[in-house]
Amino acid sequence: MKITQRRRVFDGHFKITELTATTPQGEEITRERFEPGHAVAALVFDTSKQQYLFTKQFRVGPEADLLEIAAGMVDKDESPETAVRRELHEELGYEVDELTQIVKMWPSPGTSGETITVYYAEVSRQTGAGGGLADEHEHLEMVAFTREQLVAEPWQDAKTLLAVQWVQLHK
Repeated sequence: MKITQRRRVFDGHFKITELTATTPQGEEITRERFEPGHAVAALVFDTSKQQYLFTKQFRVGPEADLLEIAAGMVDKDESPETAVRRELHEELGYEVDELTQIVKMWPSPGTSGETITVYYAEVSRQTGAGGGLADEHEHLEMVAFTREQLVAEPWQDAKTLLAVQWVQLHK
């Protein structure tokens, strides 16, 4: 398939692009693509307390509070590693000691241009309050889990489930 035209059809908090493409059989098709940007996320392990740290916050998709790994968007001209370190400080108040990339993935490639780079982060120093940024209307609660609680929790968020399974296999 070859993309022949791109047109921005919605330019609000998120963006939607209309793509026109030609199939190998010569047919022209049109699809809309959700353009949220590129994100980062990290499963955080506090090595001094031997606890995994998560955020709990209201999410628009499920219209409810959701327990998940810390996550956020990559700002323009920012590397994913810099973004995840910034997000962990904003959301949890921690400085990163060790950072391991788990995967860079397309969470919904059939409809979205978003990528999420997921990390495992070891921390030991809380230097800030966390809780998110007021100017971004974030109201986060930090929730700590032991390894036993981590394994027993029925995770509903895909990136969190992926990171938890990675920890079970590798840590």
